[in-house]
Amino acid sequence: MAGFRIAIFLRIAPPLVSLLVLLATTLQVLAQDFPNRPVKIVVGFGPGGLGDVTVRAVAQKMQASLGKPVVVENMPGAGGMSAAASVARAAPDGHTMLLVSGQNAISPSIFKSMPYDWRRDFAPVSNMGSFDFVIVVPKDSALKSLGDFIATVKKEPAKFNIGTISAGSAQYLTALLFNSMTALNAPVVPFRTTGEVVAALVSGNIQVAFETMPGVLEQIRSGTLRALAVSSNQRAASLPEVPTISESGVPGYNIVSWNGFVVPSKTPRPIVLKLNKEVAAALAAPDVRSLFAKLAVDPRPSSPEELQKTYDGDEARWRKVIADAKIPQQ
Repeated sequence: MAGFRIAIFLRIAPPLVSLLVLLATTLQVLAQDFPNRPVKIVVGFGPGGLGDVTVRAVAQKMQASLGKPVVVENMPGAGGMSAAASVARAAPDGHTMLLVSGQNAISPSIFKSMPYDWRRDFAPVSNMGSFDFVIVVPKDSALKSLGDFIATVKKEPAKFNIGTISAGSAQYLTALLFNSMTALNAPVVPFRTTGEVVAALVSGNIQVAFETMPGVLEQIRSGTLRALAVSSNQRAASLPEVPTISESGVPGYNIVSWNGFVVPSKTPRPIVLKLNKEVAAALAAPDVRSLFAKLAVDPRPSSPEELQKTYDGDEARWRKVIADAKIPQQ
């Protein structure tokens, strides 16, 4: 019986090996020929925002390197889900990419149903950049440190409101997590836009705000707002004098916002790796790094696996925060 099995194996092994070699060769050829037409990067919001500006800088470098147009297509609507669904349905050939962010890791816990599934529909390519959240107060606030804020809220919780953009946003959830880790009961008030948050802060309708650093950096630099602390575990290069939340008395608090790129699932691995290499090269360009620095974004290319790990970590963290806060699904 053993001899019969060996004979069968010896008969089928050569054709099987040939097939695998042919498949590997075909995939390599596909990667070498890629791209053979314009590459499209779909962005799930309108032009002019942080993600749009940074993506266009990367796209310009990729276009010069690839020798084909790299076009940014803005597709706002449904909180970015329309854009994601469009890319999920695109041909898995690398010619359609999607800008993703930490919000994509929040959505599964916020929405009852979605037109796409990250793990089923996408193949990660690379992180693009990361940036801090920052806790800010008006310039003339009596709160001079995060410790002041925590102590004052615990003493007079009814007199304090925390402002963020919409419920379910990363800013809103970072404020809820802060409340949880500090045992505070300060209400978190959601607004539609960052502009509304800043206006409410300056007018005194709220006393503290949680926002992305790029969203309020100009107001901090101009002196309209004052930063109490940043959210990651190390001080931000753009505001080196501002301490982290962790070093200000909330050990273990470490939140970073991020964005990156995915392509439709089943895109051949060699093409994914070629795109990964192109993104890394674009982010290494001095003018791109200079632009990112002005916007308070840290250029952070990664492997596809590292992007997936980032997504998984955020999805688990925000699922717990949302469940603990009893935020109803939409």
